[in-house]
Amino acid sequence: MRAAVLQPTYLPWMGYFGMIDLADTFVFYDDVQFVKQSWQQRNKIKSPGGEWIWLSVHVIHEFGQNINQVLVNDSSNWSEKHWKSIYQSYAKAPFFKEFQGEIKEVYSREWKYLGELNIFIIRKLCRLFGVKEPKFVLSSELEDIKDSKTNRLLNVLGKIGAGEYICNPGSRSYIRPGDFAERGIKLFWYEYQHPVYPQIRGEFIPYLSAIDLLFNAGPKSVDFIRQGARDALKLDEVFMK
Repeated sequence: MRAAVLQPTYLPWMGYFGMIDLADTFVFYDDVQFVKQSWQQRNKIKSPGGEWIWLSVHVIHEFGQNINQVLVNDSSNWSEKHWKSIYQSYAKAPFFKEFQGEIKEVYSREWKYLGELNIFIIRKLCRLFGVKEPKFVLSSELEDIKDSKTNRLLNVLGKIGAGEYICNPGSRSYIRPGDFAERGIKLFWYEYQHPVYPQIRGEFIPYLSAIDLLFNAGPKSVDFIRQGARDALKLDEVFMK
């Protein structure tokens, strides 16, 4: 069984969904520490002027809290502002009318926790894109996985019975490939190749929120997602000896 483990981020980029599409089980790593002004609470869209802008969820948090403990600050009226920015940016996009109701639903609901908001968005976009939906698991619901970095991750993979793990290259600083080999888990590095897709307003900007892809490419979005993920898995050399 092939697994992927990622933090639930806000309006993720298309590569996030490419990883989901490759996994049999996808773990939302929701009980790791929240980092202010990270992808956990913000992402980019293309503005009416053709440049990228941030959309940041306003939150209430204390130092050391995990993602699933962080409260959304609804008193700031952030959701109305986000929807207004999305509408102004994409109202003229080819597939905005087709999908605007689905995305507007996100901003019409009240949210208590940031983690719940992010996971709702991710699962909704999976359905709208038509990627293969794996079994979704919350790390916060797994028992006896407490440890640090690599060991904790290995405990998560052991709990779900993973034989293969798709690893984000950003984890190279602390991942110890030999530990995976000892447990019989094949380690794959995920090196997504960002494709160029039709995009309104000026030159193409990569690494935006995946709603940019949805509104611009519509039903063809899944093809672009899979194009970038087609050759993304690189088996770690420790398993090729």
